Amino acid sequence: MANLKQIKKETLEQNPSLLNPVYKMHEKEVRVVLRNCDVIDPEDINQYIARDGYFALEKALALPPVEVIELMKESGLRGRGGGGFPTGKKWEFAYNNVSDTKYIICNADEGDPGAFMDRSVLEQDPHSVIEGMIIAGYSIGAHTGYVYVRAEYPLAAKRLQLAIDNAVELGILGECVLDTDYSLNIEIRLGAGAFVCGEETALIASIEGERGMSRIKPPYPAAKGLFGKPTIINNVETLSNVPQIIFNGPKWFKSFGTKDSPGTKVFALAGKVKYNGLIEVPMGITLGEIIHDIGKGVGKKRQFKAVLTGGPSGGCLTEKHLNESVDFDNLVRLGSMMGSGGMIVLDDHDCMVDIAKFYLDFSVDESCGKCTPCREGTIQMFKLLEKISDGTGTVEDIEKLRDLSVSVKESSLCGLGMTAPNPVLSTLEHFYDEYLEHVNDKRCKSSSCKGLINEYFITDKCTGCTICARRCPVQCISGSLKEQHTIDPSICIRCGECFASCNFDAIITK
Repeated sequence: MANLKQIKKETLEQNPSLLNPVYKMHEKEVRVVLRNCDVIDPEDINQYIARDGYFALEKALALPPVEVIELMKESGLRGRGGGGFPTGKKWEFAYNNVSDTKYIICNADEGDPGAFMDRSVLEQDPHSVIEGMIIAGYSIGAHTGYVYVRAEYPLAAKRLQLAIDNAVELGILGECVLDTDYSLNIEIRLGAGAFVCGEETALIASIEGERGMSRIKPPYPAAKGLFGKPTIINNVETLSNVPQIIFNGPKWFKSFGTKDSPGTKVFALAGKVKYNGLIEVPMGITLGEIIHDIGKGVGKKRQFKAVLTGGPSGGCLTEKHLNESVDFDNLVRLGSMMGSGGMIVLDDHDCMVDIAKFYLDFSVDESCGKCTPCREGTIQMFKLLEKISDGTGTVEDIEKLRDLSVSVKESSLCGLGMTAPNPVLSTLEHFYDEYLEHVNDKRCKSSSCKGLINEYFITDKCTGCTICARRCPVQCISGSLKEQHTIDPSICIRCGECFASCNFDAIITK
């Protein structure tokens, strides 16, 4: 059996820098899940142990499984993969379902555009996920675990496999975990990049060797999951929280966040914001604090327009929401959702119709096609958005789009179809004037909808900085340095690069 205290002592003697304060992007960050990222060598299990790794497992194995579950329930940890279901309750359901075989699955199928939270944890701190899985498996009585990670994450899969092998060598994983009666074997399953496999039942089907398609619920996986046996599925971030809760206690965990959404949340802050990257903040922080204090806003020459939370399943929130609390229930109330943690900031150069079309196009491609509302409804929604952005849409098309979005949301089989209309519905609610501008004035003021652009013009605001000329793919812009430039309409392909790159609002469209 591995002597964790001895390994910790010897490793810290060799690497005292492991005790250095954790780097934070901003003082408002609280790093729990990302506590070891950029601190330890992810390929060295001893460095993970030196920072109290696997001590929570040792503590959990000394307790009856039901007491571990009670600790999780007391902590109030909610699943960080999307819906925010209480983790302790999910474990309790599986524990109460008597079966000769049970399974624990880590959902590492991160498919949201612009999201890279799970990837960073798997690549930089894989042992935290393994430790969380062992504790979860012990709690429900599972002896086999799977990590479902997308094949596009080769480094994550490599380091995760190395971490599994090293844990087995030390007796932390495999037969007789830490010299106890409990055993758990963990295997990696590579996904083919299907967004729908982020949904629990579709993920289960994929592991079973079938096509990744959602199944009707109930029964829920906790009762009848992988191979028809009770199964618990938690995502990477959820499992990474588990060791810290067991090690530090539920009260410590609840000292962060809000009453109904305790703890922290990792976000991938991206888009039109000065500082992009991963941040971990306490639940209850406001959108404005994330965007303007941590991300430092969109810059002096641009105006904040909206932020999309929750990826393709989320919705757009506007300036009037900047003082709103970021937590599971409040984001849903506002017409968006937490999702896995993608947060994309948009400025006044973004067209909300085009944004809705972009995310809906993604959902159309990723639909498994099993249920009619999602398979057919999202395609018809996308066609209506195409008409609107091409300048052939009508006010009646906007209303059809709204009605169809509600129908798809209410009648789809799984979370993909239920949430696919969110970007459309939220932009219709907050930016209805832009939709009207597209159908009535045949104009896209953000110059994103190419079907509504006849020609680009450069006004006397031009300073002759030459940025637009250097960005133009067809070299249709001419002019000398520090002099007003011109655009040759016979060559221009209306790609929008000049408009997007101009910092002086000197380019307009007709």
